[in-house]
Amino acid sequence: MSDAIDDIEEEEAFGISDKLVSDVMEAVDADADEVVEDLVDPLHPADVAHLIEQLDDKDRKEFLRVWPGGIEGEVISELDDNLREEVIDSLDEEELAEAVRDLDSDDVVDLIEDLDDEQTEAVLEALDDSDRALVEQALTYPEESAGRHMQVELVRGPEHWTVGDAIDFLRSDVELPEQFYHIILVDPRMKPVGYVTLGRILSSDRKTPLKELEEDSFRTFNVEQDVEEVAQAINHYHMITAPVVDDDDRLIGVITIDDAMAFLEEEAEEDILRLAGVGEGSLSDRVIETTKNRFPWLAVNLATAILASLVIAMFEETLSGLVALAILMPIVASMGGNAGTQSLTVAVRALATRDLTDANVWRVVRREVLVGLVNGIIFAVVMGAVGYFWFGNLTLAYVIGAAMVINLAVAGLAGTGVPIILEKLGIDPALASGAFVTTVTDVVGFFAFLGLAALWLL
Repeated sequence: MSDAIDDIEEEEAFGISDKLVSDVMEAVDADADEVVEDLVDPLHPADVAHLIEQLDDKDRKEFLRVWPGGIEGEVISELDDNLREEVIDSLDEEELAEAVRDLDSDDVVDLIEDLDDEQTEAVLEALDDSDRALVEQALTYPEESAGRHMQVELVRGPEHWTVGDAIDFLRSDVELPEQFYHIILVDPRMKPVGYVTLGRILSSDRKTPLKELEEDSFRTFNVEQDVEEVAQAINHYHMITAPVVDDDDRLIGVITIDDAMAFLEEEAEEDILRLAGVGEGSLSDRVIETTKNRFPWLAVNLATAILASLVIAMFEETLSGLVALAILMPIVASMGGNAGTQSLTVAVRALATRDLTDANVWRVVRREVLVGLVNGIIFAVVMGAVGYFWFGNLTLAYVIGAAMVINLAVAGLAGTGVPIILEKLGIDPALASGAFVTTVTDVVGFFAFLGLAALWLL
């Protein structure tokens, strides 16, 4: 019984195990292409992409050489952006054509929009004329628009259809998308007027008009609307399909829930990376690329650290007069930095999800300042006691306590105020807020602590 439980615990809920990666590479090293095929072919395309991402440059090239099944378009579309170019370069024209031929239009667009001109042309050449025209049309839309990310494969029908009409249509020899969730109803001018889920169609009488089965969540989105807004609307209204229309309100494509959730996940991941000042890199990036991504914000942090040091230099005599200040000073700055980061994270995420708006901005700012104030008072008591029992100086306890209250309250204000201001200025708050908030909390913390010490202790 315990062995069975251990086996269950060792299984991955999703993805691939370290043992599978090891087994595959052993087969690759032995040039055992049949073993590689047996191990890899049962995997989902996302798992194959994950496997490729686990390998270093040398092992990756060997794997692609030995794998007899050849890489599929779905695997390429699941790969990290930084690896796609490398993998595409390793394919000849026939392999590339075979790989991308069965992809939906939105996956092809996503695949090629980050490639160089030569690689883009190679992918487009691999497509049929009709598919190429659709992809080229999608590439004319703004990069973050619904038109760039929509798929044109969809199922639509006239608004007068019954359930029987829809079923007969779906069973005919018409070419259908590989996956779809709705039949979109359109008027004679091809304007969408509603949609019906396949589940409701299959569970209703043939004579039932589709108009009676329409979903309440139906709404349309313009082709140039920000795709992040569309994805958030899909999440907010629990939609499965978001019809996309042109400027004349005619149906031209859809964004489905799986693409919307992938986009929101990607945006959240980018926000987290930018908050840490590491850009949009990945584990597959080379040393030079990673260094280039991180260097600019380390340079900004160095400049802000020098600014904080200049504040300290203003109180050189105060520090030389009481060594205890130098010992306790980092505590004030560190607590302020952590409190500022907490407020900053909440604010940036709320801005990204549009939960923080002009209607509630002052309430949120006030809340964060009050939270900082309350925490400041609590930790002022704690650090006051520590300062007194450590150095036996009651005035020093008052100084560090007061500085703690001031810095944590300011941290709450800066943590919410800085990203809001940057958003208004059109600057990505996730990318730029961290350095500014850290500077504010360091400068205020040092100035409050050392300034109060100069007034009360010396």
